[in-house]
Amino acid sequence: MAYFPFSNQTPITMFDTLTRRNLAHGGKLMMIHVEIPSGGLAPPHSHPHEQVTYLLEGRAEVRVGEETYQLSPGDSVYVAPNRKHEMRALEDCRVLDVFTPKREDLLQ
Repeated sequence: MAYFPFSNQTPITMFDTLTRRNLAHGGKLMMIHVEIPSGGLAPPHSHPHEQVTYLLEGRAEVRVGEETYQLSPGDSVYVAPNRKHEMRALEDCRVLDVFTPKREDLLQ
């Protein structure tokens, strides 16, 4: 499959406050759309995948390892495999996350 209409993607709740939609994926690559309400948190976690997070809207605080970053729209962050990271929305946020290899656990 090469075409993934946003309207066909089912919203899935994660961490009690985030809503994600799986977007395009195939081979070793995957992209998801995440909405996080102001004050919402993706708690500290890690996974064996490389990740790039791109902030579309809002403001967020992201911690990767021991470093903390304040993100505004257009900012992005790289997370190495198995690196602990977390994100807190300072405003309502929309985010694109890209993973390689694809997150099979998020496709189930």
